[in-house]
Amino acid sequence: MYSKKKNNHVFYEFGQHEHDIENTHRIGERHSHNNINLQDPDSAYADGTFYLSIHFPTDYPFKPPKISFTTKIYHPNIHSNGSICLDILRSQWSPALTVSKVLISITSLLTDPNPDDPLVPEIARVYKTDRNKYEELAKDWTRKYAHT
Repeated sequence: MYSKKKNNHVFYEFGQHEHDIENTHRIGERHSHNNINLQDPDSAYADGTFYLSIHFPTDYPFKPPKISFTTKIYHPNIHSNGSICLDILRSQWSPALTVSKVLISITSLLTDPNPDDPLVPEIARVYKTDRNKYEELAKDWTRKYAHT
């Protein structure tokens, strides 16, 4: 379980980036279901509000938080089950990373996918071969699943 000090620290991190994170709900001793609101007008996801599930292991910050999308999204690095292919959530994790920095990296991944390391090879293929089709499908999914 988390100590109160860790919980306060996590809330403090979230509070520093209110423009990125709308709500944090406390569920028992764990934080989850944080609401990310993308503001990039050049992104296919610009009009979407995407929900993430964030779970902190008992040995956080020495182990990364488990973060997944609960909102459906069309992206080569995000699986239909919500898992995210991002090195800092796995092999490149450092206790110096904050949740805010991880969320910035996730936002960056949305605007700049890595089709060479996909979780969804078919979406990566579309991204590489027909960028206009990829953008249109990403916008369609955003309107369908992430529009508030």
